[in-house]
Formats: sequence, structure tokens, C-alpha cells
Amino acid sequence: MRNLVLSVIGDDRPGLVSALADAVAGNGGNWERSQLAQLAGKFAGIVAVAVPAEHADGLIAAVTGLDGLLEVAVHAGGEPPRDGKRTALTIDVLGNDRPGIVQELSTALSLHDVSIEKLTTRTREAPMAGGMLFEATLDVLVPSGTDLAAVRADVERIAAELLVDLEFGGE
Repeated sequence: MRNLVLSVIGDDRPGLVSALADAVAGNGGNWERSQLAQLAGKFAGIVAVAVPAEHADGLIAAVTGLDGLLEVAVHAGGEPPRDGKRTALTIDVLGNDRPGIVQELSTALSLHDVSIEKLTTRTREAPMAGGMLFEATLDVLVPSGTDLAAVRADVERIAAELLVDLEFGGE
């Protein structure tokens, strides 16, 4: 079996997932994991598929031939790094929106070798105060032996500077 990762983007309209799924299944591929979303009028995402080695070229030709529907880039899949035990942690962030929040949070986490598994963000209008709110959920993996209090302190220091409410889950 070959593991492939497909990155997809196209103008949002009905039938995009179906067309991609048809191309995968029609070539003996198995759709294993995906994150797909509509963002700013575009449909975008990433899909992990497994396909018998003898069908890989056909699957690649089929998904990259969806011109007019989706632009698809195919990447060789791999195994996640196995560099020791990690603890799963969820960080929820809510506060006033401004440029730089994701950059500052991700930098603080990387200083502790914390890996971001999944990041979901959005902005919305603040109900009573006006302006925009920024919301994020980060699913992260913390290496064994990492001082969680230090990670929390660094993220909370940024959160305080950004006027962000912070909630750690999974501790």
C-alpha cells in the first residue's frame, strides 16, 4: 500500500467531495482521514488516502485530472515521528482579534517542543462590545517530561498581553 496526502482547493460548490471521493474509490483507494472546509468562498482541505501500489499512478492521474473542479497536489505520505511519549492537550483561546495571535501562540508552544496536531480558528463579531473576537482551538502534543506549568505560564503571558481568555483541557 502507498500512503498519499492530497491537498485540495477549488471554488466552493456542490459535488466537490463526491468528485474527489469517486476518483479515490474508482482507483482502489481508501479515504482514511481528512480536514475539509469552506473558507472565504473556497473549498480547501487535506485528505490522507491509502492505495495499492499498482493503482497509485491511476489514482494520482484521476485526482489531478479534476481540472475545473479542484486543484489537487499529491504528496507522499509517511509515518508520524515516534520520538517518545507525548501527552495530548487542548488549548482554547478567545479574545479580541488582532494580527499576530497565531504567530505568538505557536512560537510559545514551539519553544517547549509542543507539536500542534490540529488548529481551528475563526473570527466573529463581539456581541456587546463591538469589534471582532478571535477564537482558536489547538490540539497539541506535549513531550514527556515537559513542565506543563511552564507551557501554561508562557501561553498565559501571551494571552494576558493579547487580552485573550485561555482554557487548557486534558491536563
